Amino acid sequence: MADTNLRFQVSVQPDWVDYNGHMNDAAYAKVFSLAADEFIEAIGLDAEARKQYIYTMFTLETHLCYLKEAHEGEALRVSYQLLDSDAKRLHIFLKMENAAGDIVATSEQMLMGMDAEQGRPAPFPKPVAEKVEKIQDEHKGLDLPKQAGRTIGFRR
Repeated sequence: MADTNLRFQVSVQPDWVDYNGHMNDAAYAKVFSLAADEFIEAIGLDAEARKQYIYTMFTLETHLCYLKEAHEGEALRVSYQLLDSDAKRLHIFLKMENAAGDIVATSEQMLMGMDAEQGRPAPFPKPVAEKVEKIQDEHKGLDLPKQAGRTIGFRR
């Protein structure tokens, strides 16, 4: 992934730990959701901008891969890679790592820009589109992450 300044950091909370003694699957989804929100703010859609533009983002699809256990108190960080974009959609890949740099989990997401007044998909406001284009240019030469584009099913 690109070495960007955006890194969401969190520690595994006690109420995120399940009966198996490690972070519950729903907590992974929560962390990725919070990290995606931070990414959305970084492209220029913080609370003030959403109000100004009457515009928001919806998550259309998410695919999580659980690769390593995370335990109570463990520090985690999430970085992102913009895989693709168009006038109103973002295809992002989030990678969760522990303090040792091990990949704990990944989340591939499709996000849609929405006109909040009409409740319909709409192109990004111009400043947001410009920021997305800049990130897309920075990330276009990066390798596709191993977990990106995976499907669920039995291999026969």
